[in-house]
Amino acid sequence: MAANHLYNIICGDYVLELGQKTRIMGILNVTPDSFSDGGKYLDYNTALSHAEKMAEEGADIIDIGGESTRPSSESIAEKEEMRRVIPLIKNLAKHISIPISIDTTKSGVALKALDAGASIINDISSLRNDPELAAVAAEFNVPIILMHMKGTPKTMQESPVYSDLINEIKTFLKQAIRSAMEKGIDRSKIIIDPGIGFGKTLEHNFQLIKSIEEFKILEVPILVGPSRKAFIRNKLKGVSKKELHPESPAVETGTQAAVAAAALKGAHIVRCHNVANTCATLKIVDAIRNA
Repeated sequence: MAANHLYNIICGDYVLELGQKTRIMGILNVTPDSFSDGGKYLDYNTALSHAEKMAEEGADIIDIGGESTRPSSESIAEKEEMRRVIPLIKNLAKHISIPISIDTTKSGVALKALDAGASIINDISSLRNDPELAAVAAEFNVPIILMHMKGTPKTMQESPVYSDLINEIKTFLKQAIRSAMEKGIDRSKIIIDPGIGFGKTLEHNFQLIKSIEEFKILEVPILVGPSRKAFIRNKLKGVSKKELHPESPAVETGTQAAVAAAALKGAHIVRCHNVANTCATLKIVDAIRNA
């Protein structure tokens, strides 16, 4: 259990100190079809109060997404994605004093979101979906999260195969970093995400969490997002093989186990649904890691 590399990430008016304390990215999906909380925060006021609650509970970033990226999901129109997220970001930026991240692969959505008060871009496509997104990130000089995904959300879980899981993902992310820098994004603004659940089998995901520290060689902060994902639910099904609800207590316990393991292995940021529980988990994990 080696000490984490230390980084300072500047997000607009905020500075995120990474390394000593594992930071929490709270998830806010304003979608009808996300795998865990689809439809729950479609109402503007409900979404706003939930974001404020996550900030009070200890979130360091609020990540707002208007398009589901669950397995087999379809892409939506840019205009609809903007309708879901922009008014919320604009209002939320006035009410909370932590960075807001826009979870999108579209340059138009990112541009409007940054204008509205967001200060981080979370791109699951690693700049492959929309070449113009790099120019937006460079122009605004904001941090960007580059994630590994095999295929697209629609196809990613159709029998994903790797010859060498960790090295293939590491090579992909190394190239994504290089490509981002060639497009004008400063290295100090890049965060990587190995993409738990995005084109991986159950076993791949456990192997990935176990091997997080191997990504430290890329010398950028690491974000991990295991929260409530299918690999946790499927592992916990047990003999009954009954499908577990993403918000069930057992899945939450499994999520916190994955969060703890990822943090101990070197994740700088964890992306989660339940901020209060994750905050408690990480207080203990960080105390152990820094002892």
